[in-house]
Amino acid sequence: MLKQLSILWTSFKMALQELKVNKLRTFLSLFGITIGIFCIIGVLATVDSLEQKVQNDIKALGTNTIYIDKWNYGGGPDNPWWKYMKRPVPKFEEIKMIKEKSQLYSYAAMMVENSVNASYLDNTLSGVNIYGVSEEFNKIQTIDIENGRYLNDAEFAYGTPSVLIGNKVGEELFGKPEKGIGREISYGGRRLNVVGVIKKQGQSFGPGFDYDKCIMVTYRYFATQYNPDLYSPKLLVQGKDNIPSTALQEELNGIMRQIRKLSPTQEDDFSCNDIAAFSETIKGFFGKVSAGGWAIAGLSLIVGAFGVANIMFVTVRERTSQIGLKKAIGAKKGTILTEFLIESAFLCIIGGLLGLFFVWLLAFGLTSVLPFPIFISANIITLAMSICIGLGIVSGIIPAFIAAKMDPVVAIRTK
Repeated sequence: MLKQLSILWTSFKMALQELKVNKLRTFLSLFGITIGIFCIIGVLATVDSLEQKVQNDIKALGTNTIYIDKWNYGGGPDNPWWKYMKRPVPKFEEIKMIKEKSQLYSYAAMMVENSVNASYLDNTLSGVNIYGVSEEFNKIQTIDIENGRYLNDAEFAYGTPSVLIGNKVGEELFGKPEKGIGREISYGGRRLNVVGVIKKQGQSFGPGFDYDKCIMVTYRYFATQYNPDLYSPKLLVQGKDNIPSTALQEELNGIMRQIRKLSPTQEDDFSCNDIAAFSETIKGFFGKVSAGGWAIAGLSLIVGAFGVANIMFVTVRERTSQIGLKKAIGAKKGTILTEFLIESAFLCIIGGLLGLFFVWLLAFGLTSVLPFPIFISANIITLAMSICIGLGIVSGIIPAFIAAKMDPVVAIRTK
């Protein structure tokens, strides 16, 4: 154990000495390693952070949830838009039928949406989403209330003009969101009483709802102001715990065919969209992006490996007499081989640490401007160090073998 530690310490000192004596040469040779690690870790950290943000946005749509709509969310050439244009839209009454027939559901809700201009006194905010939702919507979606309260049972039952506002709506109209509680906002000549403020959600990068810039009313109130059939109605059905979304999707598909009274030969006139499928699509997309980052970084690592190999060849030539002296006083081939391999690995680790430092600077800078944090996980750091060690061993293996096989007599006489 002491011998191994001695070899490690000696190799580390030799690597540092190489840096001190030949700063420019070593820096230029390690620069490829630094750039390669920077590219790999930078891409992986950014992609992982963005993927986690998008996956969280998808989860916000409702875990184990099926969206019943006339549109198929998959898109693509096999799902042309004109195929779904004439389909009937989901109806509010179908929620009751689903609840009566389904054995796998836990909650079901209706949602419709429109875009309006919301005003308070002289302040107006355009492009505000107005969501009309039914009773169990907040059981499926995460609606955190920062100030005030959520819509109550009486408001859902009678369709009263009560409203929840998003954080951005509160800031734009009242200066501070909490000041809106108990006041009235207007849109298109209609007035709504603010009962609660939704907690700030942040920008969504996935398919989701913009709760920061929204006003939320009951479905029954929305239906008194607009024709719901014209405003993207959809049914949200969440399955029971431990029920696979695919099983819920199959059950709902059968139930909807019964509700619509479709014969066995007729095509579905609705789509049961599984939100979990978005997660798999996202994983595949980000996997391709990561592969592209690996391809770019691989070229830099190859260049860096040749640079480190060049350093080790020169190092072996410069230390030939020292190698001969070590072997003359009893150093074994394995010891010489190990020393040079460890030194080569240390050089790559130094280049990798520089790359990680630059990635940390990049992450710090991007986090301050992007709407989601860039994080470097422990797994990514472990991967970076493993790459450096492996690359160091591969780069130094031939010079190390040359050093280990030297004849001590010939090596000592070399100047």
